[in-house]
Amino acid sequence: MIFKNLSEKDVTLDLVTKGKLSALSKIAVRIARRAGVDDQVVLRRLWKRESGGATGIGRGIAVPHALFPSISCPVASFTRLAAPINFGSPDGDPVDLVFTLLWPRSATATFLPALAQLCRLVRAPQIHEGLRLARSSDEVMAILDNDLKATNELPISDRAAAWVSPR
Repeated sequence: MIFKNLSEKDVTLDLVTKGKLSALSKIAVRIARRAGVDDQVVLRRLWKRESGGATGIGRGIAVPHALFPSISCPVASFTRLAAPINFGSPDGDPVDLVFTLLWPRSATATFLPALAQLCRLVRAPQIHEGLRLARSSDEVMAILDNDLKATNELPISDRAAAWVSPR
């Protein structure tokens, strides 16, 4: 799943961190700029979400996310960590692939279908294995673009479909 506003600038490869808070802090700075919100507000909301239940989904993947009343369209980023960290995933595996989503509170009806589609997409072995081997942002985008086209028939609500489009 690629949100229509995801670009190579939203991809970070081999980010060095000291743990989950460090990773979320560094990710918050980058994604906050794109969303036009304060990075400390983003970090607090992401951390609050993590405190309410870990966003690790298994297979070394996490999808931290938060709802924002001050944004009008979703903002997404992809980060590959230099070294895997504990994200409280149900399978116990440490996380090295992080998809971060900031979603408009005004579009909550579209959030869960889009999140579910993202999780289905990135849990596919060819996707997460390809993302771990990608050498550039361009390669990451190509991996995501190619698989999105193959999964366009997945059912999502019409409103969620408006937020999701191939590049």
